[in-house]
Amino acid sequence: MLLDTPSLYFRAFYGVPESIKAPDGSPVNAVRGLIDMIATLVRGHSPTAIAATMDADWRPAFRVQAIPTYKAHRVAHGDVEEVPAALVPQIAVIQDVLDAVGIARLESPGYEADDVIGTLTHQAAGAVDIVTGDRDLFQLVDDARPVRVLYTARGIRNLQIVDEAFVTAKYGIPGRSYADFATLRGDPSDGLPGVAGVGEKTAAALITRFGSLDALLEALDAGATDGFPAGSRTRLTAARDYLRAAPAVVKVASDAPLPAADLTLPAKPRDPEALVALADRHGIDGPLNRLLDALTA
Repeated sequence: MLLDTPSLYFRAFYGVPESIKAPDGSPVNAVRGLIDMIATLVRGHSPTAIAATMDADWRPAFRVQAIPTYKAHRVAHGDVEEVPAALVPQIAVIQDVLDAVGIARLESPGYEADDVIGTLTHQAAGAVDIVTGDRDLFQLVDDARPVRVLYTARGIRNLQIVDEAFVTAKYGIPGRSYADFATLRGDPSDGLPGVAGVGEKTAAALITRFGSLDALLEALDAGATDGFPAGSRTRLTAARDYLRAAPAVVKVASDAPLPAADLTLPAKPRDPEALVALADRHGIDGPLNRLLDALTA
């Protein structure tokens, strides 16, 4: 089980009232919410291995170089991500909790959590469940292995199981073609413009017809006219520079350098004394006990 930790703690922050405080008055809503999410996931899915992936770089240089608008609307100042002030100090607490519990916490310099997930998925010998609220990771689903996404859009207790059949039913494309489809369609939430005038239906028709973005571009460059919905060929030609650059942004990495780590689901805390101290300081003994119960079960 691979946790898209930033996606989950943002969801926890907005899903649990900010009035939830530590004894010293500091907010701990994201901390408590994330701990309870992990406990629910462990109880419900019984993974044998787990990793909490993190953003070492939320806006990697290689993606910005390819598409300068990538996540530009989320920049607060300099190259710092706009994050709610009440969430910022909780991230360090989350990291301390994960370390004390013994849940592997992995990041890679110059890469996002998505890329760590992509790399771990590529390296995994068995089945993989990816927990995220980010549709970008739909590109990793693979029924043959299998790799699934446990999609949190409806909440952690009402997860959508995303496999190739889900992707096909939802978007009308081959199950492993989400990255190519998303490149054409664009994604305003990430600052990806897509091809002007090409929406979901046209993008799906193009990917279904040609099978992949590479095959579509080969047909376009060869001067083919068959298989292009009305007006789309002109739009694709105008967006050729974008289509050349965008795959480097949209596709998650499968080769991010990662440290060696033991991903075994811990049956007991790695550092019990540190965990007790964290529970007392932040008033999170209830969620931590629920997580420890789930792990020992």
